[in-house]
Amino acid sequence: MHGISKTLTEMTLVERSNLLETVAEALEATADEAGEEGDATFVANSMCVANTIRGISGNLGSQDLVAAELLLEQGIMLVHQFSNRNEARTLH
Repeated sequence: MHGISKTLTEMTLVERSNLLETVAEALEATADEAGEEGDATFVANSMCVANTIRGISGNLGSQDLVAAELLLEQGIMLVHQFSNRNEARTLH
């Protein structure tokens, strides 16, 4: 079982970078799926957020944590929206 979750402030630089990388990879994976479905807008949005996350991850000091948190929230919400959209299509 996993321990108690940490905030970005409580994470080490390596932990923050790993989290950002994981979210960026998830966005790229959903962008690939959306591309297969022909949803160019979702592909563009997902890749834009993924690339911005990758851009900030290389220089993530404490002054950038608010921006990183916002990007993570946006990225996670995009992945969530895509997975919910696919579940809704499966149910109907």
